[in-house]
Order: sequence, then structure tokens, then C-alpha cells
Amino acid sequence: MLVLFETAMGYSLFKVLDEGKLEEPANMHKAFETDPGKMVNLHAFQKFEDTTAAVAAATALVEGKLDKGLKKFLKKNIIGKDLQEELAVCDAKLGGVIKDKMDIACVNNTAVNELIRGIRQQIHEVMPGLEEGGMAAMALGLSHSLSRYKLKFSPDKVDTMIVQAINLLDELDKEINTYAMRVREWYGWHFPEMGKIVTDNMQYAKVVLKVGVRKNMKDADFSDILTEDIEADMKKTCEISMGTDISEDDIKNLSSLCSQVISLSEYRVQLSEYLKNRMAAIAPNLSVMVGDLVGARLIAHAGSLMNLAKAPASTVQILGAEKALFRALKTKHDTPKYGLIYHASLIGQCAPKNKGKISRVLAAKCSLAIRVDALGEESEATIGYACREKVEARLRQLETGKPYSLESAKKEPKKYEQDANGAGAYNADADNTMEVDETPKKKKKNALVEDVSEDEKKNKKEKKSKKEKKRKAESDDESESEKKEKKKKKKAKE
Repeated sequence: MLVLFETAMGYSLFKVLDEGKLEEPANMHKAFETDPGKMVNLHAFQKFEDTTAAVAAATALVEGKLDKGLKKFLKKNIIGKDLQEELAVCDAKLGGVIKDKMDIACVNNTAVNELIRGIRQQIHEVMPGLEEGGMAAMALGLSHSLSRYKLKFSPDKVDTMIVQAINLLDELDKEINTYAMRVREWYGWHFPEMGKIVTDNMQYAKVVLKVGVRKNMKDADFSDILTEDIEADMKKTCEISMGTDISEDDIKNLSSLCSQVISLSEYRVQLSEYLKNRMAAIAPNLSVMVGDLVGARLIAHAGSLMNLAKAPASTVQILGAEKALFRALKTKHDTPKYGLIYHASLIGQCAPKNKGKISRVLAAKCSLAIRVDALGEESEATIGYACREKVEARLRQLETGKPYSLESAKKEPKKYEQDANGAGAYNADADNTMEVDETPKKKKKNALVEDVSEDEKKNKKEKKSKKEKKRKAESDDESESEKKEKKKKKKAKE
């Protein structure tokens, strides 16, 4: 019996020396521990040429297919030498393929699995010449290469960085807002009027860090932080402020808090730029459609770009509004029309009555852009601009009520061509690029107006005649009823 054994270095064939011990698989490991040389002997070995060949062979073995290199190896060492022995393999599916294509009898059972396990444990004994640690290093390198191949790994396509960056950006916004409000509340005891004069948190922290106590504001220069109007108003107000005095220790602690606010704000700008670059590299079409922040939030909410690509357009439309969706389904109310996609600029610039329609159109185009980004090989926006143009065209159509086609927009107007006979003369007819005959249209319009006016006249006459008939009938009925009442009165008197 021959044993096919695959390693990170290449293919190997072992000859089983004592087949009688295969009948007791439970005690086979003891035989390998005592003397592995009496169990198997190396029959043939074929080394992989490079890492690419090793990855191809490993991929074929994982999928249960017969690789070209393995086929040549078996053909050379078994069929070429007219060996009629059985071949022990570790995978039953691979054994079936070898038997069908090469007509080699293959075996896979518990004894074979124990035999291959013993060879793997005593690989340095049964394959002389191997360095210690060499096989482990090769196996590690092959496993990394195989993982990259299977996952189609690319450092520029890692969407995990986008998920972490957008989550950190949201947390930074909360922290900066909390710290800035604390600075305003703390310094407000000393200079309460400044809160209404300087509205920007970054500017407020810089002013406090620069001047410290309120009395130093009059002589300080804030031209690099504030505008002239705000600076003059602040200096004028600081002289009549109603705030309390604070000590130097308070100013020190407050200054350290202000420096934290400034440093966090500067880091937020850097992180935003980093996120913009990563989105341009990983999802350029999605960035064109909804922007960097909204696109990153969609990816983070879905978990990855591939998960977002698997979602239909209806899911992309309401992604982020799951609570509202299930609440509406539970209470049998209207479901939400948009989720995170609501913050896109295309939806923000349309009227409230059209937001639902635009969000549906935008989600449909976004789903196409996401799939191109996830499964395409190009690193630049391909269909993003065309899809955005279609959404904008739909937006204009809803706002104006007029049909809008992209083909008509792309047509260029005709160039003015000067007449050869009338040199220097201006041709007024060339101003109109549309060839329209106005006379027949006016005639048609007049004819239509005349037809409409005649029909209206007929309808009015018929209505008047009907009303007159009704009045006559009512008057006749009234006269008959009056006569009957008079007769009754006469009879009563008599």
C-alpha cells in the first residue's frame, strides 16, 4: 500500500512496510513512537516550484480537485512504474476523483487516517534531511498566502478601518461637545456674557487658553482667533461683566481642559481627512452618491462593505431605522421612508413631500454603486457620477413637474453659421435652435378653442332648459295642491 501525503513543501509517497498493523488502528501510534522507520518508507517526493504553485495545489486539495502537479506526480511514480498497489488518501472526495480520472484504487478509512496522523507526527523521522522549524515556517507562509487568496486580501480594500474610523469620529464629536460645554459652564461663572458673544466652541477654548483672567482681555490681541466685530464687542463687555473672580488654580485647571478641547478638535480634523481618503480608495462610487460620512455610517451599520452589497435597495433605504420599522409593523402604521440615507445632500435639498421618493431612487442607485465598489476591480468612481446625475434629474422632475431626460441635456446646441450671401448680417432665425412651425400650432389651438367653446354653449343651453322644465313642473304641482286645499276649505265652511 502507498500513502499520499501532502506537505507545505510538496507531494510525497510513502510505502507501508507492515500492513498487518493496519488491522489495529488504536495501537498504531505506539508503533510510530517506537520505530517509525519500520512502518513506512519514503517512496517518492516532488517539491513545489514556488509559493504560487503551493497555493494552487492547496486550493485544489481543499476543494477536492485533482491538481495538474499531483496528476503528473502520480502518473510518474505509480502508473509509469506499473504499480498495482492501493493508494491511501486522507480525503475520500479526492480519492474518488483520482480513481475516476487515473484508474488508481484509493482507500480512506480509520486505519488510513491513523497512519497519516502518525506520519505527520514523525515527519522528521520518516523524511530525513528536513531542518527543525523549516516545515513549520513553510506551513505558516502557505497558510497566510492561502488565506489572502481565498479572501482576495488587499490592504487598500480593508473596510474594517472605515468602521473603526467612523465610530471613533462619532465618539470624538460627543466628547468634544461634552468638554466644550464644561468649559463654557466653568468659565461662565467668571465671564457669563462671553458665551453669547463667542458661539464657536473652538474659538471659545482658544480665547480662554490665551487670556486666562477676564481683566487681561482688554490688552490682548485676538486677531488670529476672532473677527474684529466680535473682538471689539468682547473687550467692551468684559469691563462691565457681572461674573465672579476666580483664582489662579482654577485658571490652570480650566486651561488644561481647554487644551484638551483644542487637541481633540485638531485630531478630529485629521481623522476626518483620513476617513475621506479611505472612502475614496474603498468605496469611491458610494462616496460620490451620498458623501463620505453617510457612506461610512452605512458600511459600519451593515458590518462590512460586502454585507452592505448583499442587501437590497429597500434595506439600504431604511438602514438605521430598524426600531421605527418594527414599531410600525407591530402597531400597523406607516413604515419609515428613510434611515441613515436621510442625511445625504440629495435628500436634504429636496422638498419635504419629495423626500420619500428621492430616498427610494437614491437607495436603488446606491445599491448598484455599492456592488461595483465591493466586487469591482477599479479603484476610481465609474458609475457613481452617472447614477448621481440620474437622481438629480429625478429631483428636478419632481420639483418642476416637467419631464427631464438625460439624452436631451447632453445634446449640444447648433453652432451659428454665417450666410455666405449676407456677409456681416445677423441672422435672427439662428437664435432658435429648435425648429418649430408656429402657424399650424396656432391654428390647431384656435380650432380646439372654438370646439371647446361650442360644446360649452350647448351644455349650458341644455342645463338651462332642464332647469326651466323643473321649475314649470314644480309650479304646476304647487298650483294643483293649492286648488285642492281651497276646495277642502269650502267644503268645511258649508
